[in-house]
Amino acid sequence: MQWEIVIGFETHVQLDTRSKMFSGAATAFGAEPNTQACAIDLALPGVLPVGNRAAVECAIRFGLAVGANIAPRSVFARKNYFYPDLPKGYQISQFETPVVAGGGLAIAWQPDGEGAAQERFVRLTRAHLEEDAGKSLHEDFHGMSGIDLNRAGMALLEIVTEPDMRSAKEAVAYARALHGLVVWLGICDGNMQEGSFRCDANVSVRPLGQAQYGTRCEIKNLNSFRFLERAIDYEARRQIELIEDGGRVVQETRLYDPDRDETRSMRSKEEAHDYRYFPDPDLPPLVIEPQWIERVRAAMPELPADMQRRFVGQYGLGAYDATTLTASRAVATYYEAVLDALAGSAVAGRDSLAALAKSAANWVMGELAAALNRDDLAPGDCPVAPAQLARLIERIHDGTISGKIARDVFAAMWAEPSAEADAADRIIDARGLRQISDSGELDAIVAQVIEANPKSVEEFRAGREKAFNALVGQVMKATKGKANPQQVNELLRRRLG
Repeated sequence: MQWEIVIGFETHVQLDTRSKMFSGAATAFGAEPNTQACAIDLALPGVLPVGNRAAVECAIRFGLAVGANIAPRSVFARKNYFYPDLPKGYQISQFETPVVAGGGLAIAWQPDGEGAAQERFVRLTRAHLEEDAGKSLHEDFHGMSGIDLNRAGMALLEIVTEPDMRSAKEAVAYARALHGLVVWLGICDGNMQEGSFRCDANVSVRPLGQAQYGTRCEIKNLNSFRFLERAIDYEARRQIELIEDGGRVVQETRLYDPDRDETRSMRSKEEAHDYRYFPDPDLPPLVIEPQWIERVRAAMPELPADMQRRFVGQYGLGAYDATTLTASRAVATYYEAVLDALAGSAVAGRDSLAALAKSAANWVMGELAAALNRDDLAPGDCPVAPAQLARLIERIHDGTISGKIARDVFAAMWAEPSAEADAADRIIDARGLRQISDSGELDAIVAQVIEANPKSVEEFRAGREKAFNALVGQVMKATKGKANPQQVNELLRRRLG
């Protein structure tokens, strides 16, 4: 039997506010346990919560970015449940009327990691404001657990999707797109290790072609994209094997164990009525006037989706390249700074904008991204400035160096940061890396290689193209990689013709 995986998401985005959702307590990460929890966070007698205006503005900004409806009037409710790290015995959240409803997010991904990209529009059900719970600590307590309430009351935006995704790779593409968007908008720092962006994946399976959904299981608190993909793949296999063996999937909450690469049962899944929601009597309805929405809209940056369309239309990039470059606002800004520098270069008048834009995209998504990941650096801390990378790309396009040598130059620029705009030129000259483009000098070397490799010449003339590549390699070896590859090809074919 063929099976279809059905995936929906609930994502808790910790809003980047200086104070908590309903109190003035600080939100800085890493403070000593229980030093940032005030009387309101603890629900001590006689205290009253007050809504955080900055958190509401974050919700408005997100709603505008995803094309959602922003409720002119929404209500805070008490969600009742009992955890050791929930001091009130309830969580202030939103239930029947969320602040944001509808909208969606366009995603693109490569199913096999290469080739043509696939695209989908993931529908959003809602996004509602709520407060976070505290945190249970289970380490270094001599067999006991401790409770840290610093996180209690932190402002969260819980974003819920429709069950629109059909594979783990697709789900990761959505999570990355959402992560990039909330960081882009400045409403979340996106630090997954610190719990600022936490994903819960609802996974079910059904026979291919069946309209009815299967029983879903929720995988809680996935805080890395790699673990997210592995957890979904494992859970889907588990459910399929269970059903095919005659068993039945039980709706429950599960945790992912990365060491064993498996999900395990945590608790049975609660339904809404188990939480006994009712309107919080201490908080009035949240009223958002149209003028407030328009003020937020006026301050919005260019959105990733708009920038993607502009990159495709203005620079001729493909959908996948445009999506990748706009996954981060910092990367998109760096990329456009490289293009601005290339626009004022000598090669701009000779080579098309599309060719330069594609070269810049390949470098930013390739060598630059790899170096940033390797050294765990943000684009803003990159030791190679956009203008310096543009100069390096210019030297490839004007034939000064080959793409292979350019990678060596980039590595040197990275290892020896400089403020000089012509850092690439300095390294090229200091190391004698300029390509040999003199046709007379190259023709003589080509003639020597042909004379020294009669077997390869004979094989090429017999129709074996690989023999030609071997001859090219011998020329490049003789010139220590400094020959212009295009000229080498032309001269070799002319002599062998």
